[in-house]
Amino acid sequence: MLGATARANAASGGFYYSGPPSDHFDGQRFFNPGDEGSRGFGDFLRWQLTKREVPWPDFYPSPFQGAPLARVGPRDLRISLVGHATFLIQMAGFNVLTDPVWSERASPFSFAGPKRHNPPGIPFERLPRIDVVLISHNHYDHMDLPTIARLWERDQPRMMAPLGNDAIIRSQAPSIPVGTMDWGDRREAAPGLHVFMEPAHHWSARATNDRNHALWAAFVVRAAGRSVYFAGDTGFGGGRHFQTTAARHPNLDVALLPIGAYEPRWFMASNHMNPSDAVRALRILRARSALGYHWGTFKLTDEGIDQPVRDLAVALKKEDIPARRFTALRPGQVWTTGQGAGSSA
Repeated sequence: MLGATARANAASGGFYYSGPPSDHFDGQRFFNPGDEGSRGFGDFLRWQLTKREVPWPDFYPSPFQGAPLARVGPRDLRISLVGHATFLIQMAGFNVLTDPVWSERASPFSFAGPKRHNPPGIPFERLPRIDVVLISHNHYDHMDLPTIARLWERDQPRMMAPLGNDAIIRSQAPSIPVGTMDWGDRREAAPGLHVFMEPAHHWSARATNDRNHALWAAFVVRAAGRSVYFAGDTGFGGGRHFQTTAARHPNLDVALLPIGAYEPRWFMASNHMNPSDAVRALRILRARSALGYHWGTFKLTDEGIDQPVRDLAVALKKEDIPARRFTALRPGQVWTTGQGAGSSA
């Protein structure tokens, strides 16, 4: 729910961010360039009334679980999936977390909303000291304020988020400093660790009256010659934002790409990629490897719990891409350069 600061901003006629218009900000709301707009509430009702969802099992445990390394070497890159869109990226001696969610539900409520079907692949108590936290946007399955507060209290990491999202975090935890960025910005998060904010094709909201008042984004993280792309949450959007990123960041080591929450396509295509879209994105980005996420933890849409894995296999075969190049990770699973995926954390 909105905190006191954000509610005060709403009462005065503005939410979260104030700045000059741009090609993705109209002075009040952010938008996807060249897009006809997201589906509205009427479309949402149509989906709810006509949905044909595949039931999920109550528990879908991952075979991978364990404790990560405290740090990796100065030339190493090691990526562990915690769950959904939460990754621990360990590179060049730094520890970076994306969209950290350790709560049981992706919801403003502790008693309702999407619930975990598997525990975090890394228990919070086994998480190494975190240097940087990257937050892609403000949806509850990506911005979990209780987890953010826990991380700040324990490690005081550098928090980085798209424009406007700092106001949401400070409304609940005023003491947490959050550095904000716009698409195309670059920051040195720590000596030798560079963070680039890249466009994504999505939307934002925490409540019923703040739609698109905060920006959404992807990230590229670079250190010691290594580079990782994290797509956040995104639709394919004609591939324009992937083309922009590919031009700015050739020779990516690995692209982290969402492959779940995509059915029904008539409703979800503008905001969520399916595995076929993700494979097309990999082709555009020309990353050496890709890791799939955003599936199998929180039930958000109609497809079955493991349908993204099956659909990814079909898409890779159709495009004649080796399966080892694009792995749909499970919580706790680890990818390292030169070794592929499959080990436990």
